[in-house]
Amino acid sequence: MHPNPLYRTDDRALCESLIDEIGFGMVFAATPDGPRVAHTPLLSTGDGAVQFHLARGNALARHLDGMTALIVINGPDAYVSPRWYANRDTVPTWDYVALELEGGVRRMDDEGLEAFLHAAITKHEDKLDGAPWLAEESSEKVWGGLFRGIVGFELEVQAWRPTLKLSQNKPAEDRARIADGLDAAGHAALAHLVRSLEA
Repeated sequence: MHPNPLYRTDDRALCESLIDEIGFGMVFAATPDGPRVAHTPLLSTGDGAVQFHLARGNALARHLDGMTALIVINGPDAYVSPRWYANRDTVPTWDYVALELEGGVRRMDDEGLEAFLHAAITKHEDKLDGAPWLAEESSEKVWGGLFRGIVGFELEVQAWRPTLKLSQNKPAEDRARIADGLDAAGHAALAHLVRSLEA
């Protein structure tokens, strides 16, 4: 989390939308073998928890149950050039959106993992054009192999730490130029957020 309170928000709905829209993050934890990170799809339960799965052989999988962990979700980000400011006597920076979620982790039982997998598949298949792929299209052998190879977890979020660093410290005229510059550099999503977030 950025130390400047200008870049923070208490908007829980916005945090939930980041989890939903991005749907992927990193899980960090300190283990007896040292700090470890895993990259994984994420699914919010809508009631303050986030579910995910790891390969059974992942270095975190055998340690996470009962631990406190940190999930980081990265949104759009980009370099911000001083050329976009009215006063160029300044330095470059980076605008970005990120969400940190800290909490206790518990291992899901087989029923919970099965429900998570079906919910995640439906969510992502519904975002694609055409007829969705259904889990039932997998043979028992293939689905069973997947199931035996992964472990499901749920993190009960105790701390939500979002950072929305979108040039809020700049005047409206500079923010408009920054958004235009980001658009021209191919960062349309970040440009949209700079334009839409009230300074």
